[in-house]
Amino acid sequence: MKQAFLKFEHWTSLFAMIGACAMMVVAAALGVFQIVTRFVLEQPAEWSEILIRFSLIWMVFLGIPTAFRQGAMVSVDVLYRWSPPKIRRVLDWVVCLAALALIAVIIWWGWDYTQRGSVQSMAGLENVSMFWAYLAMPVGGLFCVIGIIGNLVDPQRHELETAQ
Repeated sequence: MKQAFLKFEHWTSLFAMIGACAMMVVAAALGVFQIVTRFVLEQPAEWSEILIRFSLIWMVFLGIPTAFRQGAMVSVDVLYRWSPPKIRRVLDWVVCLAALALIAVIIWWGWDYTQRGSVQSMAGLENVSMFWAYLAMPVGGLFCVIGIIGNLVDPQRHELETAQ
């Protein structure tokens, strides 16, 4: 059961990270496009700025699960280093529960914003609903839940191993 969950978590985190990287590529490409149209052609594309902003939002919310999975998001290095092994596991649980509480709030309010934003349109892209921009919060939050539980089941502390 544990191995099946960790395999599922691996694939969902990989999928989320690929999505985050794709959004970074989109933002960079649109940034170059915007520079060319604004300063070379002197005809700025109004829609590119809003798409850059929302691709960066999606990038962040899809990249956070990997940070949670690697144990790099909620860092309590000093406490972890000073604690005996039994307390470390309690600390893992406390961090996990605190992170899950935060992500639950993000999912709850993110979904509320998503529903409310479905009647709004993006400035510069009047045919596209804000639903798609706000959807990054609950979708990213769901990926985060899987990453947080994955880190509790199989702790990884990459930031602790690389710290000086």
